[in-house]
Order: sequence, then C-alpha cells, then structure tokens
Amino acid sequence: MAIGPRLDLRQSQGLVITPQLQQAIKLLQMSSVELTTYIDQELESNPLLERDDAVEAETYADTMGGEPVGDKPQSADPAPLDRAAPGGDEDYDGKDYGETDDPTTDTMGGVAAEALGAGAYSAVPMPNGTMASGGEGPNLDRLAAEAGDLRSYLVQQLNLSLSNATDRLIGLALIEQLDENGYMTAPLEEVAAQLGAPLDRVEKVLGELQKFDPPGIFARDLKECMKLQLIERDRLDPVMEKFIANLELLGTGDLKKLREICAVSIEDVQDMIAEVRALDPKPALRFERAADETIVPDIIMTPLASSGWRIELNPQTLPRVLINQSYVAEVTKVVSSKDEKQFLNERLQAANWLVKALQQRAETILKVSTEIVKQQEGFFRHGITHLKPLILRDVSTAIEMHESTVSRVTTNKFMETPRGVFDLKYFFSQGLPSASGEGTTSSESVRHRIKSMIDLEKPEAVLSDDQLVDLLKAEGIDVARRTVAKYRESLNIPSSVQRRRAKSPKF
Repeated sequence: MAIGPRLDLRQSQGLVITPQLQQAIKLLQMSSVELTTYIDQELESNPLLERDDAVEAETYADTMGGEPVGDKPQSADPAPLDRAAPGGDEDYDGKDYGETDDPTTDTMGGVAAEALGAGAYSAVPMPNGTMASGGEGPNLDRLAAEAGDLRSYLVQQLNLSLSNATDRLIGLALIEQLDENGYMTAPLEEVAAQLGAPLDRVEKVLGELQKFDPPGIFARDLKECMKLQLIERDRLDPVMEKFIANLELLGTGDLKKLREICAVSIEDVQDMIAEVRALDPKPALRFERAADETIVPDIIMTPLASSGWRIELNPQTLPRVLINQSYVAEVTKVVSSKDEKQFLNERLQAANWLVKALQQRAETILKVSTEIVKQQEGFFRHGITHLKPLILRDVSTAIEMHESTVSRVTTNKFMETPRGVFDLKYFFSQGLPSASGEGTTSSESVRHRIKSMIDLEKPEAVLSDDQLVDLLKAEGIDVARRTVAKYRESLNIPSSVQRRRAKSPKF
C-alpha cells in the first residue's frame, strides 16, 4: 500500500459566531444604563455616528385586546409589531378607566398613555416578595438634602471640640475607620501603631469623639453603641448597665434570666426593653444613606378602555443614533489612500450594524414582554395569588426564539405596570403541584400565601411548618415541609419557636 499525500473533500456543519453577532448578543442583555454607556463609547470612536436629539424617538408599541394608543413604529424597516392577543376577563379589579375613545393622557417618560386615575400607585417588589408602595412617592430632593455628609459633619465637630493639632490628626484617622453604620472597624492598637501615637492618647481622643452627634457614633460594638446613647439621655444607671451587658439574652428571648440578673420587677424589664428598642443601632445610616435610586422602566404597560393592554418601550431607555450621511458624502470625496478608504468602509459597516442591532434589540424586548403579559394576565388583573408558574421555555416556544435569547432579554429589564414596577425575572417561577394532581401553583404565590398566614397568626396559636403544610394542602397546594421552611427562611421569617417566644415572653 502506497503512502502519500492526497486531497479529500468533506462536508461538515459548525457554528461560527462573528464579532458582530457577539456584540449583538452582548447588546441584548445590557441594561438601559449599560446601553447608554456603550452608545456614548461608540459615538466617540465612530465619527460617522451621531445622536438624534432633534427628532422624537421611535415608539415601539404593541396592543393586546384593544385599539392602540399612540403612534405605530416608524422605522426604516418596520417589523410586524401588531400581534394582537385576547384581552382576557372583563372583571378587571383595578381602577375604572372610563369608556371614552379620547382617553386622558399622562406624561410617562414623554409617551402618551392612558391616565391611571386617582389613587394610582407605584410599587417595587422587595427581596422577600412584598411590595413597597406609596401614593405620591418620596420627595427625593428633601431626602437628599437631609442625608448630608457624615464625614464633613464629624470633621466640623472635631475642629470645634479639639484644639490640639495632634489630637485632630488622630481624630481624622478615627473618622476614616468608621463603617457605614457608624462603628469603628479597626482596633485602636492598629490605629495607634499606624500613627505612631501612644495607645492611651488614641483612647482619650476616641472618648471625645464618642460624645459627638449622632449619639452612639464611634462605638466598637452594639452594646457600646447602646451605652453611648443612654449616657447622652442620662439613663445609664447600674441596672440599665447590667441590662446592656447581657443584651444577648434579649435577642434569645430569655427574659426570665435577664430579670434575675438585673434584680428588678417585670414592669421594670418591660420599661427597659421599650427604652432600648427606641435607640438607634445604626446611628450613621441617616447620614451615609445611599442616594435613592429611581428605577427607569424599559417597558411601560398601560390598560386600555377596551379591557386590553398596551405594551410599549420607554423612549427614555432607547438611545437613538443615526448615520450622518452628509458627513459620509463629504469625507468620501476627500479620501484618497487605500488605508483611508478601508477605515471609512469599516466605520460605515459598524455604524450600519449598530443602528440595525438597536432596532432588533427593541423589537425583541417588546416581543418577549408582550408574551409575558399574555402569560401572566391573571396576575395583572387579580394579584399575586394568580401568578402562574412560568419558565423561559414557555415564552421561547410561544415566540419561537431560543431560551438563551429570552434569558438575555429579561436580564436587568423592568416593566412599569398598573400594579407597580417589576423586574422581568419576577414573572418567572417554578410550579408546585396541586393536591388534586391537576395543575400547578406558582412558587411566588405560595411564598406570598405563607407570609400572609404567618402575619395573621395569633400569639397563642403560632403556626408551625407542619401546620402551614396542612393549611396549604387544604387550599389545594401540595408542598413539602422542607419547601415551606425554605420559603419561610427566604422571607426572613423566624421559626415557630422563635416567633412564639417573641410574641409570648415569659418572665
């Protein structure tokens, strides 16, 4: 058999991800803030691009079960965005939006939308599944003005209280050691060694700083923080000092032993408990509070008078960029070398790709959001108890997209609805089987039901996890005890033993 070189032809399939496709995937999962930063970078690096601020942004919108409110998308290559879906039940338990064909408009990010009526609210889902809502919302300007700067406030007191330059230097070093709660984060020995100062002098300066406002600042632990505030109130007597020294007994609920240590009556212990609970365990938070972040929704969902929904993208989160055709024509006339022409072609291709990618991103987000609203319509009409189990595959199958695409679209995206502002991931949850074996219940609604049961329990009838399981099964929800315990812990709810001890203290 002869051995030699030869040529063979073979056919094979492979997936090649081009740089443009990689960037498109990255663009899809960006939040609005990340997208704005990315667009700014592209505008700096590509002279052929310009931001279109003079023209009103395109409106990407979809309607479900009603006539559209506002303009249709006006793009160079419009996609079919009028995917109508049934509006659902007629017994929507929200506000009365009227029957007129000329709805009152409200400025929601510059987009015309039907008025939500008096009493409209906004809410944000909390980590434990509850909702924080309010009527007119907080006055952000007032909160920012009240927060102030803790460091400047302490330095001002330092300059007024300490006249010695060395003591001021030590005081500045101690101020830098405060954490966000107002506690000292480093041992005094380390601070003294770093400054080359005697330990007793550092302790003396710390004692002066602990007299500063707010009371409890510069404490080294919770007990010292409580003591400093009680000293400021002139309430640190020997009995209260014993109470603070054994503060951990209050946390465990062993009030009988605490009463024996303090050698006081039941009424005195109750008074001391009330006094300690009135203190501030984190005195610096009122100053070092992070600025209130306003969530700008990517999708705006509003009800229609015809009992349907309108879903549209917020133009505030859709940066609009255009190719400066006049500049392209002007530059094309003057370029002569091969390298210059190649650079111009590359920049023009990149600009064209970015414009198309932004349009595709907007259309994909709208398509996914519309399907989520369709799948979870019971939640929007009736509340958390009607939240359906939903996984990425359900949405991807309905809109004929890959699960990874749906996952990227729902990352760091928010939707404003009549029930509040929600992360798109909030609408996805696993299902728990029903007791009858027919259908499933959303894990999020089960978590909400567990919290409601515990909130309504009486001190003499605290519900154990086994009792919660029985109550849920009576409602047709088949759930294991360990699942109930896991949901309860995710809501930061103590066990039944701890709740019983806290609600029924024994002296």
